[in-house]
Amino acid sequence: MIPVTKPYLPSKKKYQKYLDGIWYRQWLTNNGPLVNEYELKLKEYLKVNHLLYVSNGTIALQIALKVLGIKNEVITTPFSYVATTSSLVWEGCEPVFVDIDPKTFNIDPNSIERAITDGTTAILATHCFGNPCDIESIECIAQKFDLKVIYDASHCFGTQYRGKSILDFGDISTLSLHATKLIHSVEGGALVTRNKKLIDEMSLMRNFGHNGPEVFSGVGINGKNSEFHAAMGLAVLEDADMILLSRKTQYAYYNSILKELDIQHQEINKESVYNHSYYPVVFESEKAALKAKSELEAHEIYSRRYFFPLLSELDYVKNNETPNAKFISHRILCLPIYVGLSIEEQDMICRLLLKAQNNNSLC
Repeated sequence: MIPVTKPYLPSKKKYQKYLDGIWYRQWLTNNGPLVNEYELKLKEYLKVNHLLYVSNGTIALQIALKVLGIKNEVITTPFSYVATTSSLVWEGCEPVFVDIDPKTFNIDPNSIERAITDGTTAILATHCFGNPCDIESIECIAQKFDLKVIYDASHCFGTQYRGKSILDFGDISTLSLHATKLIHSVEGGALVTRNKKLIDEMSLMRNFGHNGPEVFSGVGINGKNSEFHAAMGLAVLEDADMILLSRKTQYAYYNSILKELDIQHQEINKESVYNHSYYPVVFESEKAALKAKSELEAHEIYSRRYFFPLLSELDYVKNNETPNAKFISHRILCLPIYVGLSIEEQDMICRLLLKAQNNNSLC
């Protein structure tokens, strides 16, 4: 069986090294030494000044919305994982969905400006599959209309833009460190900002508002992460360069052998250093995409329709017409890509895709 992704596991010896320290200290959670070490090493690796490690990428979005005081309408993308939208609704905001660029799969800045009303307070944009948004245009719009900007950078570990970490833009960027991500801590997430005051406030929010054993500063939530998760994070981070190189190599190999397939590739921002976190392909029709998916599954190879359905089609939000997003959503598949996927397995995947295309053309 070939899954769409496989969580990277470091050697047991690397992980055990950190577990031994946990057993010795008997400090399991509540901002322990490994959590602090992980935060520092993440900051060093990603080259950012202020980073806060939390329990997952969803709570990161919720804390970001809360600390910035975002309410009312938030302009966002319908083409992302459900957490992007559910976090807004959970925090009492109204998602206003606008269309995407059909080449980059990211939110279209022209659509953003057209959707702004007196009730608009922020923009929540996803760097889709780790591909940087049109940051300059979004920042320009935000300044013009006095809007906050949050970037859902869940897919973006290692992505750089114009020589800086992609996390170093907007008022706040959020990162996912879930097991399915390039670099993970089993469950986990992070908040990144250039604003020291915001990081201090979010640090309190992460731990119920505790500002000492018997002092509370404002409303908080349980967004902490444990020493065991930080231990995995530290062990995985030791192999980060290898993981990124592996994805880049597999991505390039897919490109080289899928030239005969009638598909569209995501257009990657030319000013970025991309992390190759996913391998999405868009077929000529939904029928062709489903035929390819079925052909792969018949051989126990699993792709995913990331992202289908659109977030604007959820039953708890208002559905705006976004034709580009709908077109991509109905025709996209993300192919298997992970450390350990062999060239032979990639060859088999590509042969089956070509077979599905040829059979489809005969129908």
